[in-house]
Amino acid sequence: MKRIITYGTFDLLHHGHINILKRAKEMGDYLIVGLSSDEFNASKGKGAYHSYAERKMILEAIKYVDEVIPENTWDQKISDIKNNEVDIFVMGSDWEGKFDELTDHCEVIYLPRTDGISTSKIKTDLLNKR
Repeated sequence: MKRIITYGTFDLLHHGHINILKRAKEMGDYLIVGLSSDEFNASKGKGAYHSYAERKMILEAIKYVDEVIPENTWDQKISDIKNNEVDIFVMGSDWEGKFDELTDHCEVIYLPRTDGISTSKIKTDLLNKR
């Protein structure tokens, strides 16, 4: 069984999120999503519209996602990879090169983002419509 892991906030779920989850799942048999906790987001100076519990519930309803685990720190990725016997770490291409140190523990793949959509764009568009 090939196990995949990806991470993110997954707030204001959109088709770009679904695309990356679908493509990640196609690489293996079991997809784990490390979901940024509310506390971790706050430590990064980020806020989410939905709480961790709400975002987790939404992700768990997506057919490509097999398991959701909390992401509480930047440094937990190696232990998550080891503890979950992960074969492939997947992130969007905007993170290219940022997680290359994980190649000692699993394959690292950066997927292209879906053009024209992001949570930041949605938030900006909503603000501009006021």
